[in-house]
Amino acid sequence: MKNILNPNYVSPQTPKSTHEVLNQTPLLEEYNLFFSDLVLQEALVREEDAGASGKAKEFGQASGAAQVWQWGFQANENPPKLRSHNSQGYRIDQVEYHPAYHELMKFSLKNGLQSRPWTDVNNKSQVLRAACYYMMAQVEIGHLCPVTMTYAVAPVLKKQGSYVEEWFKKVSTPDYDPQFKPSSQKKAVVFGMAMTEKQGGSDVRANSTIAKPLQKSGPGEAYHLTGHKWFCSAPMSDAFLVLAQAPHGLSCFLVPRFLPDGSTNVFMIQRLKDKLGNRSNASSEIEFLNTWGMLLGEEGRGVPTIIEMVNHTRLDCVIGSSALMRQAVFRALHHAEYRFAFGKKLIEQDLMKNVLADLILESEAATQLFFRLARAFDARSDERESRFRRLATAISKYWVCKRAPFHIFEAMECLGGNGYAEESILPRLYREAPVNSIWEGSGNVNCLDVLRAIAKDPESLQILFEEIEAGAQDNSQIKSELIQLKKIFQSSATDQYMTRRLVEKLILMLQASLLNLYSPDFVSDAFIYSRLKQDWGYAFGTLPQGTKFKKIIERAKSNT
Repeated sequence: MKNILNPNYVSPQTPKSTHEVLNQTPLLEEYNLFFSDLVLQEALVREEDAGASGKAKEFGQASGAAQVWQWGFQANENPPKLRSHNSQGYRIDQVEYHPAYHELMKFSLKNGLQSRPWTDVNNKSQVLRAACYYMMAQVEIGHLCPVTMTYAVAPVLKKQGSYVEEWFKKVSTPDYDPQFKPSSQKKAVVFGMAMTEKQGGSDVRANSTIAKPLQKSGPGEAYHLTGHKWFCSAPMSDAFLVLAQAPHGLSCFLVPRFLPDGSTNVFMIQRLKDKLGNRSNASSEIEFLNTWGMLLGEEGRGVPTIIEMVNHTRLDCVIGSSALMRQAVFRALHHAEYRFAFGKKLIEQDLMKNVLADLILESEAATQLFFRLARAFDARSDERESRFRRLATAISKYWVCKRAPFHIFEAMECLGGNGYAEESILPRLYREAPVNSIWEGSGNVNCLDVLRAIAKDPESLQILFEEIEAGAQDNSQIKSELIQLKKIFQSSATDQYMTRRLVEKLILMLQASLLNLYSPDFVSDAFIYSRLKQDWGYAFGTLPQGTKFKKIIERAKSNT
């Protein structure tokens, strides 16, 4: 090859290879997400029937295909772009996504991740849906934000009158149509939500967006909304649930992108957020100016109306964080199985065994927990399960979502420099993890929600205690800790300073009882001993001597 600056210079012959590539982990780019996860298989058999396991097996094969993984990488490498105006200078307020994003949406929605619980006559459909969501979230979780919101809006719409019957029908239809056109021309629709504003954030009662009735006021009537929303996720959704101040207080509105006559509604997208993670999904700032909306529920009852949607989205936050942890530790296990260092495989080295086993315990505890929550969401008419769900969802959202970033970082460290590279998927998992802790109520919001729930319904705490006691069976460690926990609640239940500590004790006790009930002794014993003792180390990899490291690892490794 000639040098342009020196035409007489000729480079030496480039060798075909400078070295032989050795000691690198085989690519993990296609596998069945169901068959590789023994905890998932056991949970479905326990919570569901053989038919559900068959459906989950098929979904695990389809979602783990190389093409789906590729869509995930492409959607994150090519984030959405705002097209605020057309070439003539008119506002169009549209967001352009990479084709891979639409393929992911089509895959998830056509497989019923937004609709199964509302269309499946099987009253265990939440459990099956949770299993499929868990597998898909391991591949690409960003696109699942609008999937979650569409799933979560259904129970809100179902409680309203006939004026939203068509909307409910279309969110319950397993299909996807990304075209920007009126919902009347679509078989299925996607929903978003817009709650928070600049000045209030989670304090939605500080919202300043005003809603004025066009003619009559009341459920199903039309209002004009004027104001802003600081975070509106998935702005290309067909409609949104929006909180605004009506004459009688904070109220909930259905705001579509198109008006009933087929013209576009006023929905001004000011900019897309430049986010840490969740890159495949668009989050935006929007403004309303006499924007058409339909009142859902009564004026002044906005929070009670939308809370059903919030509770279902919190469930998905727990499932999604559990999925990120599972994928992270599975990648770490795969790497450790093949990588040699200091004369032997990583997976054969005692300190690495301790780290991997500790990560596995955290992952399995989160998985068993979200399956228990999904069962409670299935039991819609069971008052006891409803009260358990109210409290358990808040404490689970607080803990599992907060544990995920630290868990994923530790798994990334197992891969060393390879884990820090984008090709490993670990950086994307790490960036995705914090959003589940922030979205739908940060840690403090969920802790305060626990206090409110207990104050409003003290029996719900007793139900949670009974759940833990039932799972404890004859385990003296759990029973002893439960006695102490009850005493602490009696003396500190209304003390905000102590709330995080109390919530953490509650959730660890619940996870311990579930593992004691459903997991092998070598898993539950290690979790109970390490998590319920005061000398539990801050970092992962501090399990005590006597832990059955090999058995824990083999259980999680399955078909790596």
